[in-house]
Amino acid sequence: MALSTQTQTAAAGSVATGELTATQVATILVQPLEAASVFLAAGPRIFDTTGPLRLPKAPRPTDVQFVGENELIPEANPDFDEVSLLPSTMKSIKTLTRYSNELARQSVVSLDQVLKDRLVADVAAKLDTQLLSASGDGITTPQGMFAWAGTQNVAVGGALNLDHLLTAWGMALGANVSMANLKWFLTSGDFVALRKVKDNTGQYLLQPDPTADGVFRLWGAPVVISNRIPNTTGGTPTGRAALADMSQVAVARDASPSVKLLDQTYGDYDQQAIRVTSRYDVKPLNPQAIVTLTGITR
Repeated sequence: MALSTQTQTAAAGSVATGELTATQVATILVQPLEAASVFLAAGPRIFDTTGPLRLPKAPRPTDVQFVGENELIPEANPDFDEVSLLPSTMKSIKTLTRYSNELARQSVVSLDQVLKDRLVADVAAKLDTQLLSASGDGITTPQGMFAWAGTQNVAVGGALNLDHLLTAWGMALGANVSMANLKWFLTSGDFVALRKVKDNTGQYLLQPDPTADGVFRLWGAPVVISNRIPNTTGGTPTGRAALADMSQVAVARDASPSVKLLDQTYGDYDQQAIRVTSRYDVKPLNPQAIVTLTGITR
């Protein structure tokens, strides 16, 4: 259904029709999307690419020896591996919005603002839903965080408590990850349940620090809250959470996202349209740097 002058949302008449330049697309779509997407804003390493991307993984440690004077230095042959991202089969996120020419002429809001308020929000929601999911095959759709192979896991099997979080924190510590880069991923319900925990005197165990910023923290790590983290399916669904070193998560972003204004396609209806396309893929560079918490009940 096309937007009309009866619709509260406005479209732009101030930007010329046709294909936007790379700079305009970056300002309208790419940069706002990084801020609007919970996953992208959490700090993964983003790589712009024009095609399939291959990233080397850190090799396994080698056995280094003490060598004396004039002795043969033994060779170290590490096993190298790589992560492949954004294959040619990966589907794009695409959206198209039609609006009447009357609305375009009467609008006082620029196209930049419209795309930031509506299209960017729609793309960010779709992207977060997928990247925080337990689905995706890595071939046509990106694999979500809870579908990655090789990650560590804490089987909660009940209500989430601070001991479970400490266990996950210890697993990350044992994997030699950068503790400064760790972030918790929790639903709002699970986070509020943790904030309600009290000691024997009735005092809340998690007390906000009045001298700190407004970022929520658990065991020193910032908390990313998103209700797009899915529960399991079935008759008795359970929740999920994660602790991740986001500096060891790679996001491949197609270097050619497009925002195109279609001023002729729907000419029979005296309408224009805005079409947005973008492609993303994500994989962990070090799966051990991600600890999932599963089987959470309330």
